[in-house]
Parts: sequence; structure tokens; C-alpha cells
Amino acid sequence: MRRPNPDAAESHAKITRRSLLLGGVQLGFIGMLGMRMRYLQVEKADEFRLLAEENRVNIRLIPPARGEIFDRNGVPLAQNEPSYRITMVREDAGDVEQVFHRLSNLIELDPDALDRARAEMRRSAPFLPVTIADRVSWEEMSRVSVNTPALPGITPEVGLSRIYPMQEDFAHVVGYVGPVSDYDLSKLEDPDPLLRIPRFQLGKVGVEAKREDALRGKAGTKRVEVNAVGRVMRELSRREGVQGADLQLTIDQRLQSYIQARLEGESAAAVVIDCQNGDLLAVNSAPSFDPNLFVKGISVADYRALTDNKYRPLAAKSIQGTYPPGSTFKMVTALAALEEGIVSADDTVYCPGHLEVSDRRFHCWKRAGHGNMSLQTALRESCDVYFYQVALELGIDKLSAMAARLGLGAKFDLPLSGLAKGLNPSREWKESVRGSDWVPGDTVNASIGQGFVLASPLQLAVMTARLASGLDIVPRLVKSVNGVEAATPQANSLGLNENHLRQIRQGMFAVSNHKRGTAYRSRILEDGFRMAGKTGTSQVRNITAAERAQGVTKNKDLPWERRDHALFVNFAPVDDPKIAVAIVVEHGGGGSTAAAPIARDITLQALHQGEPPLAAYPRRDRGKIEQQQERLRRILPDRHGNRQDRA
Repeated sequence: MRRPNPDAAESHAKITRRSLLLGGVQLGFIGMLGMRMRYLQVEKADEFRLLAEENRVNIRLIPPARGEIFDRNGVPLAQNEPSYRITMVREDAGDVEQVFHRLSNLIELDPDALDRARAEMRRSAPFLPVTIADRVSWEEMSRVSVNTPALPGITPEVGLSRIYPMQEDFAHVVGYVGPVSDYDLSKLEDPDPLLRIPRFQLGKVGVEAKREDALRGKAGTKRVEVNAVGRVMRELSRREGVQGADLQLTIDQRLQSYIQARLEGESAAAVVIDCQNGDLLAVNSAPSFDPNLFVKGISVADYRALTDNKYRPLAAKSIQGTYPPGSTFKMVTALAALEEGIVSADDTVYCPGHLEVSDRRFHCWKRAGHGNMSLQTALRESCDVYFYQVALELGIDKLSAMAARLGLGAKFDLPLSGLAKGLNPSREWKESVRGSDWVPGDTVNASIGQGFVLASPLQLAVMTARLASGLDIVPRLVKSVNGVEAATPQANSLGLNENHLRQIRQGMFAVSNHKRGTAYRSRILEDGFRMAGKTGTSQVRNITAAERAQGVTKNKDLPWERRDHALFVNFAPVDDPKIAVAIVVEHGGGGSTAAAPIARDITLQALHQGEPPLAAYPRRDRGKIEQQQERLRRILPDRHGNRQDRA
């Protein structure tokens, strides 16, 4: 009988202990793993389910429809129209160039657009769509749609794009939209996420830019399921956004379009304002441009044509341009002198054709002089010496205060780009800006709207409306927002002596209706529509003593950019002022010959709300006016922006 080996028994015992220890460790590990799995799958199940859902489901923005813009009568000025585009997904297309070739047999493809598409494909994920052709026609869209089986990766899409049916007539007021740029984003502290959507557009200038927040609307959202690489698999839910607010402007489209056509061929600006409530009925700058060119990105050639034009079509001259107001400023000087008791209606000043001030001779426009002038006759015949003399007694402080009271030097709160403040000079201004004292010669120049004085056509229109009404008229451009009437600034009395205002108005009436008035040839004959106005001619060059001795060169003999600016302001009807008008024709020569006839035509068009009768015009002008009306009928747009002829 064999006896057990003690060593074997001891070895077996050790193995058994080790097995038990190892089994215990394994059981402990499995237990811990089970507890961890229970913790993750049961206790943390909701949290991890949410994280998984967030990785699988994306929230994407839906651009809202942009608010539209209308004139005071509901005529559309800025609309949204269906925009058709062709996109391509590179990974679905396979041979991209082959698909391009097939597509080019169906529609015309822009080589530059194709180059941009190739560049975008190289830097984008292969499953992201890239625009190949934008703003294609419905016919082209249809041809592509029926041939999509032979065009792998190609998808016809429909979106909304901005369109301006009145084209150049409202470019400087409504403005335009364009693609969001890095510069646009850099100007915003906390940009709306909408602005980062590819091909999203925002207002660049004009009302489109200044009322961007209201017009843009609020984004909608959609929940989409994506796979591991980010490709959209399906849409789970959608919440539509809020359309932007519709704006109604105070501008009258028929009047605005008429003025734009009437100013054709000129570098000019015109403003028409309601004398009672400040509504801007027309704000024109000529020449203009088609804002539709900017919506999808203007070409280099088109942009260069605009910037190289010496008439500056991109400039909104009516609100951004500032000009020496010339003799249209004389009402300010006269009214300030009346209010201060320096002159009365019967006082006269002798005009020999010049006035000596501090060893310097200041000339009147009439070289031989006007003789004895009263306030009425000085306004009627625009005698410079009368206002020189009156201003020297008045002083610049009181003259500047009256100019401010009438709206000069003010920057009005309007949703327009680049509103100019102009310049209503004072002693303090010259000392701080020029570093020199105010001298009597400065006052003499300011008295006739020259020297340092600068005003925009908008400011001149406001000044005229205040003279006509005696109220502190403030211009208004937005009539309503989403059908809710916008607040009208309360017009209060200027606190001026009504008798003094009446004398100024009578002088302006004589300008247009007295045979010796500077605008008599542009008078209105129709009873109930007669206007009161004031001509102005502002120099843009210095006239030397030698030139005066030999005879001042006529404007027509000078290069265009050295000719005087022509100005005219007026209100009508005289007995019950409804509108005020301001016109500036850059380098037009004389206010009586270049600006007054245009203002007369605009005034009649505004008061008649359409084409006036020929009987309203002087007999000698009726033949020319009839031809002009016939020409304008052909080029004026209808309410949809269609024109018969733009030749």
C-alpha cells in the first residue's frame, strides 16, 4: 500500500488556495463590472440616451421670409420672389466634369460660377450641396428637372430672393440686400446665427440696412437625423420662423418715379415734403442705379461703370450731399433780421453792386447794382448787398440761431444711410475747427449761403416747409409697420411772429409771380396751385479781380465741374401750403434757368397727383411741356415696375 506523498499534498493545497483566490478575484471583477453596467444602463440610462440623441439629431435654422417694403399707396418697392438654383452633391455625382458637360447642354452655365463651385467642392464635405447655377429661369429649371435621372448629384431647388420692381427709382431710399460678408459680421458684437447660413442676405444700405432687424424676421428650426459623418438622413420635425415685418413708406411711387424720369440727364437731387406732417413724398438722386445688380453680387464691369461715372450714381445726393445753399438761405437772414427788429418791411438798403468790408469788396450778382432795395424787393430780385448789410448789423450768433431753428445743421432721425448734418457755422465752430476768430467777412458770406454754410437738399426742404407752415416740421419716412401706423412727430409752433413769416412768404411769392422775380419764367398760372419760391446759385470756384474786370466767364463756357450749382426751393399752394420742394442741380449754372423749371414741374405733378393740364404753364412753354409729357409717359413705370421705353 502506497503512502501519500507529503509534497504532492502540500502542492495540491497551494493550487487549491490559489484557484480559490483567483476565482474570488474574478468573481469580484465580474461583480464590479455588473454593478458598473447596471449603473450605466439603469441609473444613467436617461442621461446617456440624451447624449446619444444629441449626437444623432441636429437642430438646424430655417431662414424666415424677409419683410417687404411698399410705398404709401401699397405699391411694392422690395419683394421676395421664387429663386431657382441648381445644386450638386459631389459624392452622388461621380464624374463631376461629366455632369457639368451634360448640364451645359440643357442650360447656359457661367464659367466663373463653375470655377467658384469647383473651389467650394474642394473645401467642403463631399455630401454637402454646392450651388452650380443661381437665379435660373423657370424654363431652365423645368429642363433640368425632367432630366435629373441623367444628372446624378444634381438637384433643382426653390428659395426666395429679393427683387426691386422699381429698379433705379428707389435705389437710394430702399437700398438693397447682399450676401453676408466677414466685414458685416465684424461690425456686430453678437451676430444673429441666421447671418451664418450660407447664401443668407442682409440689408447693405438704405431702409434695407437701417431697418434690418425688423425686416429680417425670426428663424425657424428643424430637427434632422444625421449619421456618423454628418449626412442628413431624414427630417424629424419642423417649426416655421416668423416672417419679417412689412414696411410702408411715406414715399409716393408715382411722384418718385416721375421725378427720377424728369431728372434724367442731370446730376441732381430733389426732395418733396408734406408741409403739415413732415411725410417725405419723394427723395430722389440722379443719376441712379439698379439695386437688383447688387443682390447676387455685382460684376466688376458693372461696378466700375458706376464708380467711374462723374455724375456719381451711387451717391444719395438728396440726403448725403451738402452744398452751399446760396440765395435760398436769404430767407433765414431776412427772418432773423425781422425777429430782431433790425429791419422792417419799409426799410431800404442801397445797392451799388458791391459792399466794402474790412478792405475787401463783396460783389452783388448784378454788377451795376439794384439801387434801393426793401426786404420784399431784395428777396424778389435776390440782391446780395441788401443781405450783406443786414447780416453785419445782425451778427453771426443770431443768424446761426435762426438757421438752426429752421432745421439747418440738423441730422434727422431717418432710416437712411449716410445722412449728412451739413454745417451751420458759428464763432465757436470756427475757433475749434479752424483755430481762428470769426471775422465780419465770414458773416457777409454766410448771409447769402456761401462761405462755410452747407446744407443738404433734405434740410432745405425742411427749412422751406417750416417757413410755409410756421411749425417745427420733422421729416418722416416710415408710414406703418405691419399695418400699424408709425408715430408722427408732433409739429409745434416755431414761436415766430406770424407777420414776419407772412412777409417772407410774400417775398417768395414775388420771386415766382412778379415780372421782375428771378423765377418768373417758371411760374404756375393755374389758380389754386401757385407757388412761392426762391432761386439760388452757389459758386464752386473763386472769381479773381482780373476776371471781374474783364467780365466773369459764363457758366456755359466753363468745364462742367467748375460751373455753379443751381438751387430752388418752393412751397405750394401759396394760400394753403401742402408741399415744399427743394432742388439742387449740380453744376447746373443758374437756379432760375436750371432748377426752377424742374421744381415747377414737380410741384404741379405732386399737387395734381398725376399729369397737370397744359393751361397750368405759361403759354410760351406749352409746346415744350407737351413733348416732355409725351416722353415721360413712355418711360414711367407702372405699379409693377414695367416701362414701355427707356430710350
